[in-house]
Amino acid sequence: MSWLVLGGTGFVGSAVLHALHSAGFEAHAARAPRLTTAADTPTALLEAAAVIDITELLAAIRGHDVVVNAAGLATPSSAGGDGLLGANALLPAVVARAAAAAGARRVIHLSSAAVQGRTPVLDETDAVRPFSAYSRSKALGEQALALAADREPAVSVVTIRATSVQGQGRPTTTALVRLARSPLASVASPGDAASPITSVDALAELVFAVGRHEGPLPARVLQPWEGLTVRSVLEAAGGHPRVLPAGLCRIAVGIGYALSALVRGRLDGHVRRAELMWFGQDQVAGWATDHGLEPTARVQSVLAAAAGARSDAA
Repeated sequence: MSWLVLGGTGFVGSAVLHALHSAGFEAHAARAPRLTTAADTPTALLEAAAVIDITELLAAIRGHDVVVNAAGLATPSSAGGDGLLGANALLPAVVARAAAAAGARRVIHLSSAAVQGRTPVLDETDAVRPFSAYSRSKALGEQALALAADREPAVSVVTIRATSVQGQGRPTTTALVRLARSPLASVASPGDAASPITSVDALAELVFAVGRHEGPLPARVLQPWEGLTVRSVLEAAGGHPRVLPAGLCRIAVGIGYALSALVRGRLDGHVRRAELMWFGQDQVAGWATDHGLEPTARVQSVLAAAAGARSDAA
């Protein structure tokens, strides 16, 4: 089995390549094409994908069995634009088209659980509730890819919804450690809500398992929970969070979203981060757990190592 990882030099892509090489598989990295588009519906994106020149992508994919799309723009605070839509919404459908034409048998697209926004429980359905330009672009990417998969039955297409992925050296992880050690570190009472914080190595392991799976695959696979709560996340990152009254936190979140609405949602991302810190987000066990393919939980040690590295640098 030969693998191609688009975006293989990025944070997630390089972790996937490392996992594949460590397991003795033939795997190569390739750059994804830089795309821009103003299309903002799944149908319009599919129409745009149909006229993209895929010559170079076709040449890169040919001879590979599994194509992993780890490319895209991981910019949760982005204000949007044609570049974001091109990278996150248009590219998945283009990859599916090229993979089918090149004779690949499986496409694994890496999406984000952010597409479901503030839904109480993350799941593997096609329901989405995007709340930002970034999450809307990722949701459109999933929807356009689903349409592309219907048109390309010869290739198996699966979307993996990654949760909040952490890793050594990632700016998001550094910011989390900084927050954990600040006076702002706090949780809503009692502090035992599940937190969707996961590790990049666990995500890479999941990609590996999905790619190798011999049986039928669902359209979407949610990255499994690694067992941390809102309190234990901050503690693992070196913090000592305060426990705040849950009612007070809910009022603050409500006020935050109301203020954001006055400025056309520009504060939604900041409010959502506070909401996740306080209340976390639950998730279903999902397909990977049901099939005994849960990755090894590593995020606690990742956060501890990041906290230690920051202490050494201080």
